[in-house]
Amino acid sequence: MIDARQRRIGLLVAGCFFMEIMDGTIVSTAAPRLGAALGVPVTSIGLVITAYFVTLAVFIPSSGWLAGRWGTRRIFLSAIVVFTAASFLCSLSSGLGELVAFRVLQGIGGAMMTPVGRLSVLARTEKSDLMRMISYIVWPALLAPVIAPLAGGFITTYASWRWLFLINVPLGVVAFVCAVRLIPPSVAADAPPPLDVGGVALTGLGLGGLAYAVSLISANATPWAQVAEVGLPAALSLALAIRHLLRTEHPLVDLRTLRIPTFRIAIGSGSLSMMAIASVPFMLPLLFENVFGWSPVKSGALVLFVFVGNVGIKPATTFILNRWGFRTVLLAACVILAASIACVALLVGSTPIAWIILLAVVSGVARSVGGTSYNTLYFADVPEEQMPHANSLAATVQQLAAGFGVAVGTLALRVGGIVDGQAGSGALRIRYSVAFLLLALLPLGALPGIFGLHPDAGNAARTPSAAARIDGDRNLPSAAKAE
Repeated sequence: MIDARQRRIGLLVAGCFFMEIMDGTIVSTAAPRLGAALGVPVTSIGLVITAYFVTLAVFIPSSGWLAGRWGTRRIFLSAIVVFTAASFLCSLSSGLGELVAFRVLQGIGGAMMTPVGRLSVLARTEKSDLMRMISYIVWPALLAPVIAPLAGGFITTYASWRWLFLINVPLGVVAFVCAVRLIPPSVAADAPPPLDVGGVALTGLGLGGLAYAVSLISANATPWAQVAEVGLPAALSLALAIRHLLRTEHPLVDLRTLRIPTFRIAIGSGSLSMMAIASVPFMLPLLFENVFGWSPVKSGALVLFVFVGNVGIKPATTFILNRWGFRTVLLAACVILAASIACVALLVGSTPIAWIILLAVVSGVARSVGGTSYNTLYFADVPEEQMPHANSLAATVQQLAAGFGVAVGTLALRVGGIVDGQAGSGALRIRYSVAFLLLALLPLGALPGIFGLHPDAGNAARTPSAAARIDGDRNLPSAAKAE
């Protein structure tokens, strides 16, 4: 049973997770105002977004080793300080170069803050309580991308762009005070393994290059030659990194965790679903503003109903998973998510607002149930000694999948532009319709992996009574089940 202290720690980590993700998405909304304030083209603001994204991808894999070397409490507190201080420095920036440099520092803090915070929670959570604890931690990944467009619009309309970063300062101070009181002292390993320098170099080059290539794809006019120049060496570095990590005695991230079926499937299928989850809040405001002609505030307010679905279903998520199991619930969540995205392709400017709200709520329900299911399944069968490696790998993949989601949305719009072959506003609506239909294929692509799950997959994370009941039902004769 989760006690009050453990619940508070989970909510603390969730709040830190919210700050990290929010900072990765809110700047894109403020790009025009930010560019004007710094005296640079809007396209140059992409560096501010890319620097943060690339830094996260490079440093997250090292979080597990750092926690093992100096203890989760010390690293978590240090990460909050670095993130908060960097946010304050970002708000003081007088030029693009300064802002990019401080965003790198902010990314370093974020890369340590969330994975190590989650590790401190998982290390003290029984498998039977894992699902409930994950439900506390996962909501920021669903909430932040939804409210970022609205928050960014409000801040840049009614306040200085500096508040995009200053808002983190009081939140960071509160988080630090709470962490000092809540996070118990941790003892670093007596003889931690040496740092895998080769792994750090290869994964850093590979993940950093891949993240930068993804950011280039997300640009308005993709420089494909530059994508190839960055992406191909990054792919080679990742291939060498995988070879190195599988052969070295003390790898930075132990890829042998992928031998655990539930973890491997959650990583693979969950990445596709995460791309869809990340792309919807990015694409919906574009549809509402560019095609329907709505204001940013109205568009952002409607997208918030995705969060209403997220929160509304949250109290029932544990019951649903205990009753039907991970395999069945994930299959249903992916199908509903795909259907809700496909239905957006049918929307027009005259569609009743009530129908759009209903669609957003249904999409939010699918996102919430799927997100909690995947994040619990990641760790359901992972032994305690492999938890730091599994946590680092899952955090890295989630971060990349979120970035890929935005890039895939951009590419889907370009494919839609090729398909429409027309001009005018009608063609623009067709372009978005094609894009949303393509995005609906992502959660459908996750289905083969989920079908590969054993019906009992993740039972360790379900309540004993639920797992026993399902096992008992499976062993009953058909006639008994019918009764």
